[in-house]
Amino acid sequence: MSFAKLDLPLKELLLEGLVIPAHPLALNKDRTLNEPYQRALTNYYLASGAGGIAVGVHTTQFEIRDPQINLYEKVLRLAAEEVNKASLNQPIIKVAGLAGPLSQAEKEAEIALEEGYQLGLLSMGGLKHLSEKEHLERVKEVASIIPVFGFYLQPAVGGRLFSYEFWREFAEIPGVEAIKLAPFNRYATLEVVRAVCHSTRYQEIALYTGNDDHIVADLLSDYKFKVGSEVRTKGFAGGLLGQWAVWTTKAVELLDQVKKAKKEGLIPQELLILGNELTDANRAIFDAGNDFKGSIAGINEVLKRQGLLKENICLSDHETLSPGQWEELSRVHRVYPHLHDDEFVKENVQQWLGSLSMNSKEGRACKP
Repeated sequence: MSFAKLDLPLKELLLEGLVIPAHPLALNKDRTLNEPYQRALTNYYLASGAGGIAVGVHTTQFEIRDPQINLYEKVLRLAAEEVNKASLNQPIIKVAGLAGPLSQAEKEAEIALEEGYQLGLLSMGGLKHLSEKEHLERVKEVASIIPVFGFYLQPAVGGRLFSYEFWREFAEIPGVEAIKLAPFNRYATLEVVRAVCHSTRYQEIALYTGNDDHIVADLLSDYKFKVGSEVRTKGFAGGLLGQWAVWTTKAVELLDQVKKAKKEGLIPQELLILGNELTDANRAIFDAGNDFKGSIAGINEVLKRQGLLKENICLSDHETLSPGQWEELSRVHRVYPHLHDDEFVKENVQQWLGSLSMNSKEGRACKP
């Protein structure tokens, strides 16, 4: 079987480490797509300095795939159009969410390729009837179409735990270019890193944190394992996160700070404190106290307050803020003003909404 490969310049960027926001969905009150706001969100991420975008993922709402809604291809195309018209200093990596049984995942991979996406974030959620071997075969089939960004999804939102042996075999698949670790579980996270380090491809696979509850510590951490006579070191290159769908300029600043600290070999206490503050903010945004039921609505509420969404509306009636979540969002916004980028958005949001055809070079000039 032959496998799809990521172009070398993009692979180097991915390994170097990027901020990749998980792109939300902009809807009107009647739950139709609000195209101007959808495009504006993409331009916000580009102007913020993100190195990639992930579209068609959990934050974009899985219901976009329902036949009666049929928005999957549309939202991928809108984001790709905004990226393609941008004039940037480096390429933007476009990641498409892939989900469902093999036939569906293959179809979505083909759509993603047609729209110019370079990687497929392959969800294993909702497929608990498959054995680990069957999951691996599914990954191989999809990886023959598009390079795969693996995705370890936490059980609370539809994922499942996988064995060390599974991840060891997963890492050996030539078409796997990266893995997003989002089990929200330190033991499971460590096990995946150990499995990758024991694979023959450990230097080829980029690890990205999806642990929105542990972002800074993940980014600062290095793992060392003795493999035979060799000591192998592996860390997280960057993040593909729902948390980074909001306050994205601050996420870019954070990753720069982390890279500088790791290069200098000195971890400032302020970064560790910042990590705890970000976890507290994420608790409110992701609605951790209610098993993450309000996670998408929490992200949307932050964006609505900033003027980046017109409505806090989801495709499912069940996706709403939980009792007390609105107040918690207000609290973390008030006590952690250094975490949000309200002023940056305020200065530029009308430009993103009103001048969507502008090239992104002008948008970059507004970047603080």
